[in-house]
Amino acid sequence: SAWLNVMYVHVIFACIAMVGGAMNFSNTVLQKYRRFHRANGYVYVASVMVVVLTSGYMAPYATGGKLTSVPFNLLNIIWPAITVIAILKIKKKQIHQHRQWMARSYAFCFTNLFIHLFAAVFHSGFGLAYKTSYVIGVYSAILSLFLLAEIVVRTVFREPLPQLGDVKSR
Repeated sequence: SAWLNVMYVHVIFACIAMVGGAMNFSNTVLQKYRRFHRANGYVYVASVMVVVLTSGYMAPYATGGKLTSVPFNLLNIIWPAITVIAILKIKKKQIHQHRQWMARSYAFCFTNLFIHLFAAVFHSGFGLAYKTSYVIGVYSAILSLFLLAEIVVRTVFREPLPQLGDVKSR
């Protein structure tokens, strides 16, 4: 029953992080509602930290045992580190780099979705056992999200916003 309560907290804060993160990528929010953007950013960071803590509790019980708890725990180190780097960038007024690191951080809000997408493909599409499909899904999701985040950073967020740029360069 404790595990289930932790799962509920995990899901609620993951949803908060997903919605809050998406709202903060809005140029309108960034330009017209700076205070909201900042407050929402703090909510996002707090939500990520709660998701990571609850995930750390649940990882040993994940389908697949150690084969999945190890990558979950590695992600529980990497995701907050990426998020902290994003915070350090904005504290240094490096807006463009902050946005890029936040894109990397935000990608991991979709870890569970990608795990189940890959697990469904391998289980239903290729007929693998669910446990095997889930393990493959965990590794595939994490690697795919790293890759997708880098694609977004190098394409969508390649150039700074013209109206903002880096505060340092002004």
